[in-house]
Amino acid sequence: MVDLVKVAYGRTGTSKTTNAMGMRPMQTRVYEARGAQFILLKAPPAAGKSRALMFLGLDKLENQGVRKVIVAVPETSIGASFRSTALTSHGFFRDWHVEPRWNLCVSGAEEGSKSQKVKAFQEFMASDDEVIVCTHATFRFAYDAIEAATGAEAFDDCLVAIDEFHHVSAGDDNRLGEILRRLLVREKAHVVAMTGSYFRGDSIPVLRPEDEAKFRSITYSYYEQLDGYEHLKSLGISYSFYRGKYISAIPDVLDTDLKTIVHIPHRGSAEAYGEKNDEVGRIIDAIGEHVGRDEETGFDLVRRKSDGKILKVADLVNDNEERGGVKASLTREIIGPDGRRDDAADRDKVDIIIALGMAKEGFDWPWCEHALTIGHRSSLTEIVQIIGRATRDASGKAHAQFTNLIAEPGVETTVVADAVNDMLKAISGALLMEQVLQPNFRFYRREDGDVREPIEVDDTGTVHIGIKGLMEPPTDRSKAICENDMQDLMAKACQAMDRRTVGEDIAPEVATQMVLTDIIEKSYENLSADETEAIRQDLAARMNIANLARREAEREQEQAEASGAVTEEDEIESAPDGMNLINMVKRFINVRELDIDLIDGINPFREGFDVASKALDTPLLKQIQSAMVAQRIQMTEDEARTLWPRIKRFREAEGREPNPHAADPLEKRMAEALAYIRSKKAERLRSAAAE
Repeated sequence: MVDLVKVAYGRTGTSKTTNAMGMRPMQTRVYEARGAQFILLKAPPAAGKSRALMFLGLDKLENQGVRKVIVAVPETSIGASFRSTALTSHGFFRDWHVEPRWNLCVSGAEEGSKSQKVKAFQEFMASDDEVIVCTHATFRFAYDAIEAATGAEAFDDCLVAIDEFHHVSAGDDNRLGEILRRLLVREKAHVVAMTGSYFRGDSIPVLRPEDEAKFRSITYSYYEQLDGYEHLKSLGISYSFYRGKYISAIPDVLDTDLKTIVHIPHRGSAEAYGEKNDEVGRIIDAIGEHVGRDEETGFDLVRRKSDGKILKVADLVNDNEERGGVKASLTREIIGPDGRRDDAADRDKVDIIIALGMAKEGFDWPWCEHALTIGHRSSLTEIVQIIGRATRDASGKAHAQFTNLIAEPGVETTVVADAVNDMLKAISGALLMEQVLQPNFRFYRREDGDVREPIEVDDTGTVHIGIKGLMEPPTDRSKAICENDMQDLMAKACQAMDRRTVGEDIAPEVATQMVLTDIIEKSYENLSADETEAIRQDLAARMNIANLARREAEREQEQAEASGAVTEEDEIESAPDGMNLINMVKRFINVRELDIDLIDGINPFREGFDVASKALDTPLLKQIQSAMVAQRIQMTEDEARTLWPRIKRFREAEGREPNPHAADPLEKRMAEALAYIRSKKAERLRSAAAE
């Protein structure tokens, strides 16, 4: 396995420090915005979103006239995060209390029928109690029933908190989204929307622009969270391939010395085979010999082949009557005599978890060191959520790993186009995570004679970089998009990775100008040309800053190696994948001036593909490249227009036109664009003559 992305962090401990009221930095940031009626919180797994809501909800109950707090989560296992919590012992003015009968996600309540849960919700609304925890589904059904019986005013002066908010969408068929819009239009309820991955796996936005404009947006980045940990030092993201059935590769990718969550393929996917329970059995057989089941926890006991050690495996795939006990055992902490979690005993509780659809969102197993996912995931949201299972901080855990085991796009693959698509989606997932895991960048226009350092890091960890020729946002709206929405736009850009963005015959400007402009125009209505261009330049800079720094680091390393001045220790220290990103960017910017033409001269999609090619060191990507050329999209007017300045520069430099038979694929593409332009011009002339 080779990491396509590897990021090291500073272990500053800041993200786990608390203030006088027991709030961590992200929670403090949220509490400072408590006066807002609608709050959108974007923060990574383990940042403490559930407790942030508790602080917020209690203040609204105590000081803002809110009568009730309704917490809706996507599945029952996540409800445990919102159970009663003592907050006064840490300095807050009130404890968070949920009456057991109003926690509709606790063990036992989840077995209730839909009608029973809706009835319980209605009883809560009629009671004097203040807090209820339920699933998204229960909230939807209960809202419909209550609205039909007494009207939407029943939810006035209530705080509706929606966890894992990316389950909402602006699509007309998304019932949760429709309910949210009704609450926003009525403007009588308070809303808190929380998510660790704001972008969805499809092209439908989470919120319509006019709805999102009503929210106070609070963002706490992955980088802020991980850099502020005490123990976790690094995160690696790797891809591995198998031939035939995936079970044959399990011994190579499953390190049973690491605490691991294994997600088996979606049912109906190309990677799945046989019955899901049979797949679990085959994975257990690959680990060792099944010797029984622990009666207290329901975990399977497996004797490891290598040394006979008994491993405890939690099966969350089998949906028999025992699964409830297994889930309860996983979420139940082992408490020591001092009333605190017994870390050693809690860590030793289970070794491997095997899951299908569960253990992705809101599932808290801090000891998880490795998230092994079988089969490609088309949803970038799902990738981010799964990686989040391994990025919790825990003593003795210095490194976290995500591995995606996917089918080798070789001769066994029946449809080459599918293989190309799967590989590109895998690489796009790595590209996105590299962006998500970076510190926050802010770019400004650097003029001649500017006395500021070209790169500075402020107290919040934000990296400010000056770029010559950069168009700064001309309006408050475009400035807000550059400050708050770049992660979402980068996700959309990564999802746009396809054959038109990574082929060898694609000019960088096609990706950085045409493709990114198209994404921005589809994401926001009524932007002016200047607003669109300013946002595009900012987005291109964010996507390419690491690529530029990586190129410079590789160039320096190659020069040092050529001079014989590099020792093996130096290679380890200076390797681009192992370098601290900020230091790498600083080194690059100190070497040369950064300008917007340099940024637009690099195709971030192609760069990601090249990094994957080098890292995986396999001829398979050559086959994929050939397939891309064979399935190349036809020339479009936008691409031809984008290539025209490059064609003119080529003619001036070479004294000839691009050759359609040239060995260089980009020169061939320019020749095709020139032919397209001439053809279109001839069509217009004929049309004018006919008139």
